[in-house]
Amino acid sequence: MTTTPVSVVDIARYLPGEPVGTEYFAERIAPDSRLNWENPMFVPPKSRHLVDRDTTAADMIERAADTLFARLGGQARRDVDIVITNVLLPDMPHAGAGATVAHRLGASPSWVLDIHNAGCASFVVMLRLAKMLIETTPARSALLCNVQNSAGLVFTQPNNLRNPPSAIPGDGAAVAYVTASAESPVLDIEVVNRPEAAPDMQIEREDGSLYWEPGEAELNVKFTEASVAKIISRGNRLVPEVVETVCRRIGAKPSEIDVLVTNQPNRMFLRNWSEALQLPPGRHLDTFDRYGNLFGAGAPVTLSHAIEEDAIPAGALVVVAGFAHAGDLAAAAALRWRAAA
Repeated sequence: MTTTPVSVVDIARYLPGEPVGTEYFAERIAPDSRLNWENPMFVPPKSRHLVDRDTTAADMIERAADTLFARLGGQARRDVDIVITNVLLPDMPHAGAGATVAHRLGASPSWVLDIHNAGCASFVVMLRLAKMLIETTPARSALLCNVQNSAGLVFTQPNNLRNPPSAIPGDGAAVAYVTASAESPVLDIEVVNRPEAAPDMQIEREDGSLYWEPGEAELNVKFTEASVAKIISRGNRLVPEVVETVCRRIGAKPSEIDVLVTNQPNRMFLRNWSEALQLPPGRHLDTFDRYGNLFGAGAPVTLSHAIEEDAIPAGALVVVAGFAHAGDLAAAAALRWRAAA
């Protein structure tokens, strides 16, 4: 049985508004906050972009898609067979963004899937799902859509601004075009679930109300010193593990990776992952100081930069990896970039 090759053809991004400097947050943070910027988990980036409340996830995807299809052509837009979205803060909690995106594209996809989980590793999870559908159904192309939109909508609310971790996230979107082709083939994908880690990251409102109940308390992510320590320990270990697994299965050493693209949580993780995989500076891409933590959009936004800047040579081994939430999921995918060139 011959397996259909599946390739990541191109990726484009959209960042809302002008960059916002860290001084915006420094002026508002509570001086007695328990978690402060001295914690390596929460050292802020130099800048980030913040979405406004009138810009929807579908808007962000459409703007990134306009850039993508300006390069690929209008027929590629209309030929999308699969639309998969991951939106960190779903602004269409029942229907999801996928159907709206498909309508705006003028496409009639066979599959419209909105996945809510997978967090910072969602790009790889969506890629695995698209690959499975292309290999096993008549579908030939997929649009993978990542949106991070909680920085401007949640973390800049007045009380949340007093919390130092609110300065870490930024907002942005990325879309990837995946097709049945051997242009830049996906060589292998590893996804690992660690459900026992899930309780270490929760959302809360200070008054104890549930997020859908009326009230004035703000929604935020709940951290404790113990949970932060666990997340750091897991994060340092999980990403190198999934990268090493993928490399072993394709017959490569991690040190042979030409371009590593990960989620961009903070400088500490980026440094530790590079060291663990013995990758020299420049081969592990870093956009943290430019955009902050873009969660699920971090890896594809970062990869889009490298593509547009021609920073990935033909034939390069590219590995995309990340871990989600408190470490309940980790994933990695290996690609041979422009293998057919």
